[in-house]
Amino acid sequence: MEKKERSDGGSSSSISLIDLVFSWSIQDVLNTNLYKALVKKIPETFKSTAEYLNSFLAPLIEETHADLFSSMTRLARAPSREVFSVERDKDYKAPRDLFYKIVLRRDSNGSDHLVTYQPQTGDLVALTNVRPDCISDLNGPKFSYLLAYVQAVDSDNVSILSSKPVMTEQKTLLGQRSQNISQQKHTLFFVFLINMTTNIRIWKALHPDLKGGNLKMINKVIEMNGADEEDCAMCLYQKNCVTVPSFKSYGLNDSQEAVIISCINSWCCNHQNTVKLVWGPPGTGKTKIAGLLLLSLLRMKCRTITCAPTNIAALEVTSRLMRLVAGTLEYDTYGFGDIVLFGNIERMRINDHEDLLDVFLDYRVEILDKCFSPLSGWKISLVSMINLLEDPQEQYGRYLANRGLGNSDANNEMENENCDENLKDTSRNPWKKVIMESSKQKETNKKQVTHENENHSKPEKEEDRYGASLEKTNAQEAETCMDDSITLEEFVKERFSVFNERLKFCTVNLYTHLPTQFISLELVKSMMMALDMLRSLETLFNCFNFGDEGFREALADTEKGSEVSDMAKLGVIRQNCLQILKSLPLSFSVPEFTQKFLINNFCLDNACLLFCTASSSSKLSTERTRPLDLLVIDEAAQLKECESTIPFQLPGLRHAVLIGDERQLPAVIHSKAKFGRSLFERLVLLGQKKQLLNVQYRMHPAISSFPNNEFYDGKILDAAIVKHRSHEKRFLHGNMYGAYSFINVASGKEQLDHLPGRKNMVEVAVVCKIVASLFNEFTGTKQRICIGVISPYKAQVLAIQEKLEKKYTGYADSGFAVSIATVDGFQGNEKDVVIVSTVRCNINGSVGFLSNRQRANVALTRARHCLWVLGNEATFVKSNSVWKKLVADAKRRGCFFNADEDKHLAEAIVTTLIELEQFDTLLSMDSPLFKKARWRVCFSNDFWKSLASINNIESYKQMLNLLEKLSSGWRQTPDQQKNHIVVGGCFGLLEVYPVDDSLNLLWSVDIIKENSNFIQVLKVWDILPLMDIPKAERNLRILFGEYTENKISRCKYQCLEGNLVVPMKWEVEDSRTQGTGHGDESMESSSKYVPEFVENVHASGNINSFSFYLLGVVIVVIAFKFLMFKEN
Repeated sequence: MEKKERSDGGSSSSISLIDLVFSWSIQDVLNTNLYKALVKKIPETFKSTAEYLNSFLAPLIEETHADLFSSMTRLARAPSREVFSVERDKDYKAPRDLFYKIVLRRDSNGSDHLVTYQPQTGDLVALTNVRPDCISDLNGPKFSYLLAYVQAVDSDNVSILSSKPVMTEQKTLLGQRSQNISQQKHTLFFVFLINMTTNIRIWKALHPDLKGGNLKMINKVIEMNGADEEDCAMCLYQKNCVTVPSFKSYGLNDSQEAVIISCINSWCCNHQNTVKLVWGPPGTGKTKIAGLLLLSLLRMKCRTITCAPTNIAALEVTSRLMRLVAGTLEYDTYGFGDIVLFGNIERMRINDHEDLLDVFLDYRVEILDKCFSPLSGWKISLVSMINLLEDPQEQYGRYLANRGLGNSDANNEMENENCDENLKDTSRNPWKKVIMESSKQKETNKKQVTHENENHSKPEKEEDRYGASLEKTNAQEAETCMDDSITLEEFVKERFSVFNERLKFCTVNLYTHLPTQFISLELVKSMMMALDMLRSLETLFNCFNFGDEGFREALADTEKGSEVSDMAKLGVIRQNCLQILKSLPLSFSVPEFTQKFLINNFCLDNACLLFCTASSSSKLSTERTRPLDLLVIDEAAQLKECESTIPFQLPGLRHAVLIGDERQLPAVIHSKAKFGRSLFERLVLLGQKKQLLNVQYRMHPAISSFPNNEFYDGKILDAAIVKHRSHEKRFLHGNMYGAYSFINVASGKEQLDHLPGRKNMVEVAVVCKIVASLFNEFTGTKQRICIGVISPYKAQVLAIQEKLEKKYTGYADSGFAVSIATVDGFQGNEKDVVIVSTVRCNINGSVGFLSNRQRANVALTRARHCLWVLGNEATFVKSNSVWKKLVADAKRRGCFFNADEDKHLAEAIVTTLIELEQFDTLLSMDSPLFKKARWRVCFSNDFWKSLASINNIESYKQMLNLLEKLSSGWRQTPDQQKNHIVVGGCFGLLEVYPVDDSLNLLWSVDIIKENSNFIQVLKVWDILPLMDIPKAERNLRILFGEYTENKISRCKYQCLEGNLVVPMKWEVEDSRTQGTGHGDESMESSSKYVPEFVENVHASGNINSFSFYLLGVVIVVIAFKFLMFKEN
């Protein structure tokens, strides 16, 4: 047994990243300035390889520290498990190699905690005696937490490297070498903090002296200082020795074809190392170009590794290549063996990508292990079929003899038959399902509640349980077989069926999964020809019952002349089948595989195209790995430069192609020292030449116009396909829902959420209403539509998901799909319709990280047919950011709309404002409530005070409905006035309209002076129950008594438009011609006298003070209203 090695990048003579992390105390972790003095800004140029690699070390440590600090602040939500038992590993050696084996308890109350935690290799965890809710729980008086690094995971069995001795130093845990914690009074928890896999791999790459690395490409990027790279003179002289494939059938534009040819020419050069930059703005076909380049390299047998920053990006570029490859293969899936995708099966969610299973490494290893099995693989199956067809009677005789003697051979045959049940029907699909379901079962097992084993033994492995079950089934079948008597015909048919299924399984999977250099196309065709012959033989077996004598005659090696009978056909086909089977090889020119890891290495070493994340490429950084020729990094601008050092050091690497766009979002990091900057971006900053893909195929021209001019200086052309009329789709009626719109949500209000970020519930309501309208259209037209809802803030995304996600999840297969994500999480995606919720709404124009141009670029370039941006015009205009330009551009192009122009959106906004108790916003003149108002409405202080005491939401709705009608010019009819509350002594000015059974609205028409005019307005004095109206009436009578006759006359004057009363306006000079004896002076003095009168009366205590606020100018905040009610 080999000694366990540390997987943290450290050795006995060097310090590792884990060693550093283990050295941090809680105080160190909480000290955000711990490494501030050591971290320097990463420069753009470097003098040496050592300076280059060392420049990333301090920022990497700082970033790891920041990640750990962030996790410590979220301990209450941290996934955790209780520990069942702990014991020292056999390789435990103090003081450094503190290896332990831990068995985790299945959580019997999984619903009590937020997340069921399944550890993964690379996890950094805390071992604590309590399930922590805050940082102080980690540093209790009796037990201080320990840090541990997960080395390996097998179901609930975890191997860890601990920062301190778990059992010897911590007497509260264990005092012996091995002990079951459940037998003690103490508990131990296994709490997830961060995963360090990628950072440890970067650490190793930054220390090439630890493992030895290929530094040729690293030196190349250090040498690149901005001067244009010259093409290799020798290659130009030789005019290249490789013929570049034709791409005419793929409809490439000039810039795309030039990129591919340039990259291939670089690979052909053996005289110098090269790094190519391919600049691909949104929609220009970066992934398509990557796919076609890789397809060309596959045809030329160029050993290439393609990396991406994330699993999603790696899967996307692999899928693109597979779609291209599928249309070029000479025979079925022959050739897939030259392509390998590898990585973490769970993080890649490979179960959701069944189309990639044929090239996924873990699946391939399982399949080839079956094909090379000595018990049921290709060789034994081929030999068994030949023996059966060559002399079936001898095989039957042996079977009878073995059965009579009770020999195990017969049982073994039946056992093999049972194994073959998994292979029936088709060749690959069953095993796809087996592996997928096996992976899903592991996920289920993580959540499944089970009782602990009474004897505290380790959890039984899934394959052990399967094997035990299989042995039991085989024994039962063999016992049944011993009692049953089968005829020669039955024996041959049964054995034939078993061997035939094996051969079908092995044949298809061998030509699918073996690299083409180990299995020729001619051999594949011969193998398939044999399967065709076997299929014909099977048809005859299944269609006729010959009887034993007839069957013997048919199998006899005799010819019947020209006689055409079923038995004659059987004999002829059998002979032909034998002939071709004997021509097939018993083995292939591959090593003898005794273990799965050998098959794993064989697949990696002999693949032509390999796909993985940049981090996972570290698996190839060994001297034993077959050298690689070319590195392609897709989405290179999102990959931290320090992380790109991992694939740049792979053995044999000579050339690299970086495909990306530095004007979109980079990697998300904490550090401010340019740690998140990509190699792509740094080389661009140095002035390195980049080849531009200058035609976009995604966005309608109305969508691409602003980002093209703002972010790409107008260099991007719209392809003919997006300018064609067919690309212009209308999913909703109205100009607001054209290809591009900025929809002003003026009534929104941003608020800080308990999660990091902000949300705007009015925008949430608008989004939901738009999506609902799209769904209503979809149900009528059945026009398929993919909708993307994106926001820069996670809190907003979660708020929208709560409203939408479950509502439409069941319609994706029918053609109505809704995806909701942050802008950062949506990079690389595209949808038919994209709705952007920008959230920010404030008086000072603050837009936070929304001002980031890269984030704005991503948000505005995801849509194919329609892009609708929701935002607050006033905020953006004050922001002095790219969003200010966007609003101005939308207005100039006639693409600016107010949300309340759509009555459905207006209703949604009003409803939300009521639910949020934002009545100050709701009663402003900018509110959708007064969108159709003919009258200006003013409110008194007494009204706001009375409003604050109302606790019935329905009363609010009735009041708002009444105000909306009054402002539009509606008045009670004579019939309604029969039940009208009569108010006397107020000069006929005061009106009292019922709101509901308990409340009444007191209002009147008044006159105000605005510029050179007197205008009628509505003044709302109060909202009161019937019993309080007399007191208010007395106070108002005093106030109205100060009005002049001219003012009272004008207040009572009604101008009708149909059934509606509309406000009147008089010019100041016109009042002199009224002949009332009271001219402008009296009107003005009256108007001016009211506030002074109010103040005087208020001082004497005879009447409440009235201060009128024109809505939209000054609003009194009443949000405390419902809060007080809820507390009571």
